[in-house]
Amino acid sequence: MLSTRFTEAFGIRYPIAQGGMQWVARAELVAAVANAGALGFLSALTQPTPEALVKEVARCRDMTDEPFGVNLTMLPAINPPPYTEYRQAIIESGVPIVETAGQDPSPHLPAFQQGGVKVLHKCTSVRHALKAQSIGVDGVSIDGFECAGHPGEDDVPGLVLIAQAARAITVPMLASGGFATGRGLVSALALGADGISMGTRFMCTVESPIHSNIKDRIVAATERDTELIFRPLRNTSRVAGNMVSRKVVDTLAEGGTFDDVRELVAGARGREVYEFGDPERGIWTVGMVQGLIDDIPPVADLVQRIVGEAERTIVGLAGLTSTPAA
Repeated sequence: MLSTRFTEAFGIRYPIAQGGMQWVARAELVAAVANAGALGFLSALTQPTPEALVKEVARCRDMTDEPFGVNLTMLPAINPPPYTEYRQAIIESGVPIVETAGQDPSPHLPAFQQGGVKVLHKCTSVRHALKAQSIGVDGVSIDGFECAGHPGEDDVPGLVLIAQAARAITVPMLASGGFATGRGLVSALALGADGISMGTRFMCTVESPIHSNIKDRIVAATERDTELIFRPLRNTSRVAGNMVSRKVVDTLAEGGTFDDVRELVAGARGREVYEFGDPERGIWTVGMVQGLIDDIPPVADLVQRIVGEAERTIVGLAGLTSTPAA
């Protein structure tokens, strides 16, 4: 019942993907997602070097025979990571799918195509999705304003953005931002998507490699417990609401510059949040969908719950009878 263009094109059982979250998308989680019949993405830049990524891919393969991918997020930086070397590591490791995000993937697309790697590009607007489609990606993931991380600067919620994208995009398309349930999956399919991508929901699973304190914090939080940082810098990011993120928001709102918050937003502090379990230690990414999360199940149970609820919802909707208009 849940076979879609996405499952057919990418060779997976269910139209559900797990986002390549930095510091979170490690082999334990990705393998569990793959074994559950969904599509998991390792985070390339969580690994300190391309060589370490090769080892992480091998470690994931030791835990699953199912297909999985790697996320390669490319963002502006004073000292950018060696993206070309990470790309080559992905290709030489025989990874079948890559999720690109951040910048235009054009410089890397020919090499991925020649290496037999399918490319799914993450976008936050229809215009960017159309651009990605025009250069030959195999699919797109469209992020609504509700999403964790970078929602773009247009502030278009998923209910509108997904429907707009579905009218314009011909390649398989995932909907992202605000999804955690089977009803959410059905809503995405009804809007024209071919599946969903979830990040925050997969953070709150048994196999997620983050500290239990952070999982408990997400379960206890509401949809209102996030902050949008870097808005004045036109580099908006949705993160957990805490003392650090609120200080960043206030500092920039008062005319501060990035240099004034650089230490507060250091990636090392965010990594330590996940590792040591202090939610006030630094900036860490989470979506508004945390308001829909109230437990920490094994990945396999979560996927089956979502699939089962989606199928029951579809059957229930199919059984509805319409009343002719008077």
